[in-house]
Amino acid sequence: MAEDSSQRTEEPTARRLQRARDEGQVARSIDLSAAAVMLAAVLVLSSLGGVWFNQLAKYFAAGLTWDRTLLETPALLPHAFAHQLSQALLLVLPVMLVTVVVAILAAGATGGYLFSMVATLPKFSKLSPLTGLKRMLGTHAAVELLKSVAKFGLVAGVLLLLLDKHFSELIHMGSMGLREGIALAGSLISDSVLWLTLSLVLIALIDVPYQRYSFKKRMRMTKQEIRDEMKDVEGRPEVKAQIRRRQHEVATARMMHKIKDADVIITNPEHFAVALSYDPTSDGAPILLAKGADFVASRIREEARTHSIEVFSSPELARALYFTTKVNEPVPEALYFAVAQVIAYVFSLGQIQPGVQPMARPYPKIPDSMLFDSNGKALLNEDAVT
Repeated sequence: MAEDSSQRTEEPTARRLQRARDEGQVARSIDLSAAAVMLAAVLVLSSLGGVWFNQLAKYFAAGLTWDRTLLETPALLPHAFAHQLSQALLLVLPVMLVTVVVAILAAGATGGYLFSMVATLPKFSKLSPLTGLKRMLGTHAAVELLKSVAKFGLVAGVLLLLLDKHFSELIHMGSMGLREGIALAGSLISDSVLWLTLSLVLIALIDVPYQRYSFKKRMRMTKQEIRDEMKDVEGRPEVKAQIRRRQHEVATARMMHKIKDADVIITNPEHFAVALSYDPTSDGAPILLAKGADFVASRIREEARTHSIEVFSSPELARALYFTTKVNEPVPEALYFAVAQVIAYVFSLGQIQPGVQPMARPYPKIPDSMLFDSNGKALLNEDAVT
């Protein structure tokens, strides 16, 4: 059983819209194309003015005029007919070209341009009488029927008003000469087509937003469809693992690139390594630029040697920073004093002067709450046990 439309409460995803587009389903407004073509034709005829209708009257009159030569030589009739036809085609050619171009532009104004072979393939589900009955009695069919009745009523109303307005002129047209009659007919046709076109434009202005709303409503998804699509996008577990592995590699490479800006590398000395940066001119705390264990820690130490960055061995401090601080975040307040001792020592190494006693190597004391083993388990030293 098909899901109730009331369950389709979720906005369509980009993947859903793209799949529908691949199948040839986009928002389309036939009324927009019809109104655009009619409006273009009216504008062309209005710009050409009386020249177009006078020329048409001339060709029409020439077609009803028979030369004695043609009567005596019937073989010339095809040539004369071809000449008249070519002249008539040249006359309507500008209107045809403009309307074709406008029809192409209007066709892609709402849903864009696409060509889908899927839309041309036969769908055997449409051969089902039950499916056809649902389409005929569905909400969409009822709305389309109301639209058709409303459009017919609007166009018919405009035609009746125009007929009432120009009825006397239509009656007297039969007593006019050919040129005058065609000129009057052209004027009446232009006026009538203009008002009919305006009615079509009004219909299109209503139909375009409705078609977009209707298409978006048809594309809505249920919560289950959203979940199924997310599972499909994420793929199989091995694919997700590969994506996570690649993301980790990219993050590690980005982290390694920042080590050159570090001021000190604090190590375990072999299992853990963290890179710290401190700006003495700022009031902020030192920032952890990189951290790693085992193989990554080894790479951090190699990068430190490459860029001549001081490596300070302090197992407890290295583990505390590794398990409590994320990359690109300041060190915890509980470790301020311990880290400050290390950074002060490292900075003093770069300022050693002859005859000046260098700063003694510190042995930072770590708070009890920041003691961890190599597995990240919190420890309590003997002084903390009560």
